[in-house]
Amino acid sequence: MHIMEGFLPAPWWQAWFAVSIPVILYGIYKMNKLVSEKREILPLLAVAGAFIFVLSSLKLPSVVGSCSHPTGTGVAAIIFGPAISAVLGTIVLLYQALFLAHGGITTLGANVFSMGIVGPIVAYLIYKAGMKAKLNFYAVVFLATAFGDWATYVVTSVQLALAFPAGDVLTFAGFMSSFGKFATVFAVTQVPLAIMEGALSALLFKYVVNVKSDILVEMKVIEDAAVKKLRGTSV
Repeated sequence: MHIMEGFLPAPWWQAWFAVSIPVILYGIYKMNKLVSEKREILPLLAVAGAFIFVLSSLKLPSVVGSCSHPTGTGVAAIIFGPAISAVLGTIVLLYQALFLAHGGITTLGANVFSMGIVGPIVAYLIYKAGMKAKLNFYAVVFLATAFGDWATYVVTSVQLALAFPAGDVLTFAGFMSSFGKFATVFAVTQVPLAIMEGALSALLFKYVVNVKSDILVEMKVIEDAAVKKLRGTSV
């Protein structure tokens, strides 16, 4: 999500930085460790980052006067985990803030938390739970990426409601009133967008399974036996 520059008042924009920075630092550590062990993974990291950039740059007008967009972070979360996804999301959001006027520098912490941290965590947990339950791989990818997208906008609604509660005083009633309004604004376009992102992500993984499944096995995204089953070959 791209909360615009200067939109969040103090102390909220500082608080989201304080929450996000430790996760980003841990993600940098995880990424450096992964790259040092598997240099061949660099192109896949770049592709995952590009996927986030392209999808999250598609700002689509909402019928309620706002803008919505896919996030693309669910795919990275499934492959690399939420910590590394947070780093990729931060790089994308920083570039967009500096060169595309999407989001802002003061609101970067809040945007990273919603799109780069919570969204990937939700996608990752749903993916792991779905695979543990032995559900269909593509259905799990669809659910993980769609719910990761929705989680991003739920968190953004929370962030805005905390900063701008009804009545200008932060009470539970004021927070819930504002949260309902913000969430409703986003839901009109974000519900179908998340469904489309889930379908696109499932198609992307179907392509990877068919042409480059070894990378998914190496990253422990899916077991080799499951890949062979999906491809219709003998185990």
